[in-house]
Amino acid sequence: MAAPEPRGSVRGALCSLLLTLVVFSFACESCKMVIFNIPSKLEANKMVGKVDLKECLGSADLVRLSDSDFRVLDDGSVYTASAVELSDEKRSFTIWLSDTKRQTQKEITVLLEHQKKVLRKRHLKETVLRRSKRRWAPIPCSMQENSLGPFPLLLQQVQSDAAQNYTIFYSISGRGVDQEPLNLFFIDRDTGNLYCTRPVDREEYDVFDLIAYASTADGYSADLPLPLPIRVEDENDNYPIFTEAIYNFEVPESSRIGTTVGVVCATDRDEPDTMHTRLKYSILEQRPRSPGLFSVHPSTGVITTVSPYLDREVVDKYSLIMKVQDMDGQFFGLIGTSTCIITVKDSNDNVPTFKQSAYEASVEENTVNVEILRISIEDKDLMNTANWRANFTILKGNENGHFKISTDKETNEGVLCVVKPLNYEENRQVILEIGVSNEAPFTRDVALRMATVNKALVTVRVRDQDEGPECSPAAQYVRIKENSAVGTKINGYKAYDTETRSSNGLRYKKLHDPKEWITIDELSGSIITSKTLDREVVTPRNDVYNVTVLAIDQGGRSCTGTLVVNIEDVNDNPPEILQNYLVICKPKMGYIDISAVDPDERIHGAPFYFSLANPSPETSRIWTLTKVNDTAARLSYWKNAAFQEYNVPITVKDRAGQSATKTLRVNLCDCDYPSQCLAASRSADVTLGKWAILAILLGVALLFSVLLTLVCGVVGARKKKCFPEDLAQQNLIISNTEAPGDDKVCSGNGFMTQTVNNSSQGFCGTLGSGVKNGGQETIELMKGGHQTLESCGGAGHHHTLDSCRGGHVDTDNCRYTYSEWHSFTQPRLGEDSVRGHTG
Repeated sequence: MAAPEPRGSVRGALCSLLLTLVVFSFACESCKMVIFNIPSKLEANKMVGKVDLKECLGSADLVRLSDSDFRVLDDGSVYTASAVELSDEKRSFTIWLSDTKRQTQKEITVLLEHQKKVLRKRHLKETVLRRSKRRWAPIPCSMQENSLGPFPLLLQQVQSDAAQNYTIFYSISGRGVDQEPLNLFFIDRDTGNLYCTRPVDREEYDVFDLIAYASTADGYSADLPLPLPIRVEDENDNYPIFTEAIYNFEVPESSRIGTTVGVVCATDRDEPDTMHTRLKYSILEQRPRSPGLFSVHPSTGVITTVSPYLDREVVDKYSLIMKVQDMDGQFFGLIGTSTCIITVKDSNDNVPTFKQSAYEASVEENTVNVEILRISIEDKDLMNTANWRANFTILKGNENGHFKISTDKETNEGVLCVVKPLNYEENRQVILEIGVSNEAPFTRDVALRMATVNKALVTVRVRDQDEGPECSPAAQYVRIKENSAVGTKINGYKAYDTETRSSNGLRYKKLHDPKEWITIDELSGSIITSKTLDREVVTPRNDVYNVTVLAIDQGGRSCTGTLVVNIEDVNDNPPEILQNYLVICKPKMGYIDISAVDPDERIHGAPFYFSLANPSPETSRIWTLTKVNDTAARLSYWKNAAFQEYNVPITVKDRAGQSATKTLRVNLCDCDYPSQCLAASRSADVTLGKWAILAILLGVALLFSVLLTLVCGVVGARKKKCFPEDLAQQNLIISNTEAPGDDKVCSGNGFMTQTVNNSSQGFCGTLGSGVKNGGQETIELMKGGHQTLESCGGAGHHHTLDSCRGGHVDTDNCRYTYSEWHSFTQPRLGEDSVRGHTG
């Protein structure tokens, strides 16, 4: 099957349509003859066939036909210009090709033939040949968007090759037929004519992919399904629309030409990359109208400035009516509009100016943190912005730092304050030069126009006041020798009256004296020592002693100052050895170093001289001193010295001759580390107090009570069978395995009969074993008859109960645990303990 275009294309399913090219030889101006087999009737704008124009005359620039019923396209396609009907079986016409530049002409003869076919029905047993490869490829078909009809509108004709021999019925499917939008297309089942039933909007459906089917009367598919794409040709039916109804942009004032303000953008729903969507931007109107300050790029929509005279102080907002037109801006194109609001942002293009060139103010001397003047300025820039807020600066006249100027954030005024007291007697008038600028930097053009900062002069007059005495300088220094005699008088603190510049009439009082070492004369201010001054007790140790003094005039006004007493050192302290007790591990340590300190100044201190103080011959023989440095010496011993503690007297002397002697306890010890001997020494030094002795006596008394209880228990047991009723013939065996020692065995009469040593050699008998584990002894009582101790084989302290050579051992069930033993003895021990305490 074939689907030719509606503009004169040959129906793809023409019955038995055969294309035959027959080549004939003519004169030199003639090309090949072309023969087309066509039906007897053809509608207008139907394709007849195709000829090769380039092969005949490739340079032809003019093509003409001898028959007005036909027309030929540039690619050689031949179409009917009107309805054609062949009266006989043949018809011909000529195509002339001309090259006007070369004055060359050639012609092609086209012969049209018609063959009549007799159609018949297919018998049931007859098979129709189905070809997988078609002779005709489907030609794309198109229809105009929003077509006015008339409807149904014929689009094209579809025919199958099998229609030459059989009766064929046609059908279609796809979107627009049996899919949404339903029933938009239908096909004539007999002729294959394809129709559209109503207008189509391309923006909703741009193409319809239909499938055409050809089948015989009995439903047999005569050919494979044929794809029929129907493209909707776009019509310029959509206006371009801006993406926003109102655009808002900002641009700084005084911007340079070409500064980008913003970009406008529009969309068009028509087919892309066509004239219908080729947009052009322009500015319809600007308000205020003049002068024209903006332009827009016709293709990109970028708005830029075309004038450098944007001044916010003149106009702070502009409104542009933007236009966009499709068809590349041609007069017949569709138009859309939008509004663009451009706000002119403030720039610092106006300098702040003083309202006056000179100002005056006054202030009383000795006053601080007071406001003396407010300075107003004018600035045309936008209020409450960095371009408007002022920064004031004192350019000259404030070298001593008496003044400070700041900005009032509410009023934008300069506030001049005094932050350091002024002295009327020193300076009665101060002239300040004040400058002003903005927080934001000026624009480049303004900065170039301004050679200097805007300035104003402020004259500040200082008013006199009776200000009382002045303590100047605040700290005054005197020197006193250490250990000076009590009552020594020295010049003290001096203040003066600022009006008379003298000290007459002032009185002095002492406010603070850390050590109460001095008194002060009320009229003269002189100081008198009331105690002996000791430089070494001053804290911190910086040789100075501060006394706070109050000076008062006759009017009761006062000032305070500090009298710094510099205490001169004298050599009143001998050096002192730091160590008291020393340990020397012999022979690992051959010596030990000792050191000394002197609290006096360095001139009275090191180097120190160490020596043995009046040594005995024995001390001189064993101990020697050698110098290590200015403050240390090395104490060495004779190699044959005995291990013991020695008392070594050592004298140390400073450079001025002050000396002190100290006896050092030196422990010459057999050790590896001094800490070992120190621990042993501490143990040896332990002495018992009265409470410790009392505790020991009580423990001894308690032990005797326990022994007495045991003896009584053993005697009473002779008359009873089992414990606690019968304790006859029992032995108390205590075994302590914590450390080597003797095991004591008591006989039935309560007396010690034998000692069993660690080698387990001794008398034979019955031995109950007790193991001390973690400080707890296990004591067992074994009931027995006439038993003797027998030496058991094996070393150590673990003994077992065994048969003895001299008797029989009876070990019945009368074996008692520790808990039973404890329950029996504990009350008696408690009674004895109470008796012991009461006694």
